[in-house]
Amino acid sequence: MFNVGPLTQEVNIEESTIYDVIIIGAGPAGFTTAIYTSRDGWNTLLIDKGGAGGLISTTHLMENYPGFPDGVDGSELMKKFQAQALRFGAKIVEFEPVETIEKSASPEFSGKPIFVVKTLSGKTIKGKSVLIATGSSPKELGVPGEAEFRNRGVSYCATCDGPIYKGKDVVVVGCGNTGLQETEYLLMYVKSVTLLAHHEKVKAEKIHQERVLNHPKVRCMFNYELIEIKGDQRIKSVLVKDKKKNEILEIPADAVFIYVGYRPATEFLRGLLALDNSGHIITDEKMRTSVEGIFAAGDVRANNPAQAAIAVGDGARAALAIREYLQTFHN
Repeated sequence: MFNVGPLTQEVNIEESTIYDVIIIGAGPAGFTTAIYTSRDGWNTLLIDKGGAGGLISTTHLMENYPGFPDGVDGSELMKKFQAQALRFGAKIVEFEPVETIEKSASPEFSGKPIFVVKTLSGKTIKGKSVLIATGSSPKELGVPGEAEFRNRGVSYCATCDGPIYKGKDVVVVGCGNTGLQETEYLLMYVKSVTLLAHHEKVKAEKIHQERVLNHPKVRCMFNYELIEIKGDQRIKSVLVKDKKKNEILEIPADAVFIYVGYRPATEFLRGLLALDNSGHIITDEKMRTSVEGIFAAGDVRANNPAQAAIAVGDGARAALAIREYLQTFHN
């Protein structure tokens, strides 16, 4: 066993330093690449707009991640990733959103470009290569009341907010894997869950359906869509529309948890990299993007299932490709 000390560190970003690898996004893909590249001896800086760990840190129980027969808490898993990256010397900077990435000429490196990463706080970071592993964020419904009641009853994370609603009646929008997994967690606390499914069938894995759909605390409403969230200081009810009958019902509710998909965190890359119609980064099999020296891994990639194990594989592939790329530098 090794001891890396506290999982927080004071990292002073030196603007004169040219890092070998700048990794944007501290989730499974980003940490995996950091473990590989820092172990290889490359000067690696990992930066995230929030706390290290990414979206997976909000997952209460992961049962399909290899190596944990009884499942593993997402936050605990990511602490292990972080400790391993720190062990090999990776530097980690949290709560530092990236605003832009620019290319800069570098005659000292055989004509290879240097990338200049600028953050919202005004910091400038330079690197020979960049990995984009920014993942995705929950999509919003865009219905009346959603923005107004965000963090006052509207949530996108049961693990974060579920215990607040102990003994309460809540609505969950979305019956995919995430929606049912999060509902399973909510059932430990809430009085009841009304599940709203936009379609006639639930597309979640069978194991999640078996655990949730027939639970005595759960009511399933198929072919319904949420059209408004109502209340004053807190949520009191929601309006839902029966898509078949075109009728509108009002359902009492203390909270609404929304799981209708995710959007890639790539807005800051528009005009720099090739993206698909949904904003995901287009890469080849080596995780290389349309710009030489910039790589992408994990959920942010086009045509990539949102799975932690796949993100880890992407991160390893990206690290190998980055090694190959850095070996072409001569200075």
